[in-house]
Amino acid sequence: MEVPENGHIGIRASPSKKVAGSIAQLKCIYTNAHNMGNNQEELEAIVQWENYGIVAITEAWCDDLHNWTAAMDGYKLFRRDRQGRRGSVVALYVRECFECLELNDGDNRVECLWVRIRGKANKADIMVGVCYRPPNQGEEADEIFYKQLGEVSQSLALVLVGDFNLPDVCWKYNTVERKQSRRFLECAEDYFLTQLVSEQLEKVPSWTCCLQTEKDLWVM
Repeated sequence: MEVPENGHIGIRASPSKKVAGSIAQLKCIYTNAHNMGNNQEELEAIVQWENYGIVAITEAWCDDLHNWTAAMDGYKLFRRDRQGRRGSVVALYVRECFECLELNDGDNRVECLWVRIRGKANKADIMVGVCYRPPNQGEEADEIFYKQLGEVSQSLALVLVGDFNLPDVCWKYNTVERKQSRRFLECAEDYFLTQLVSEQLEKVPSWTCCLQTEKDLWVM
């Protein structure tokens, strides 16, 4: 799973972390589109060149200058718009060769998108989620997200990426300073999620997460 060097506006084409295993091979890239400007075309070029299976984007913006949710050749597009704010969305592009289905509970109070990708041959299905948590999000919205997380993580291998804006979470020592951050960390532990953004990516802020449930899931 590739993450931009600064977690927000950079794009990095070189590999960052690989977790080897047996049930799936999924080459993904994730970025936050905020303030990326003309780098949108660069991202699309990297995606096509590297042949990514999944492209996850948070804070994608649609206006006269940018259209982060425009069609991308060879990909299916899934998007979730922010309630009460025009233009900002989370989006997932999935290669057309994958059979997939969006799970939608109809609750737009959280910026989360969940797509189930059917495994080929004897491979298991995978749930891929992308989430953006605004810095001022309240506990009620947090609980909606945790409910969704619990439902999608029950029976499927799960890969979750996003910006959660909880900078006091220390994944190395599993410590926090705030109540909402503690709740987030508890849910990650309850659903056996493992943080994949490690010390190798020192420039990635701690609120940028790539979490997975299966130790033998291969995420490139």
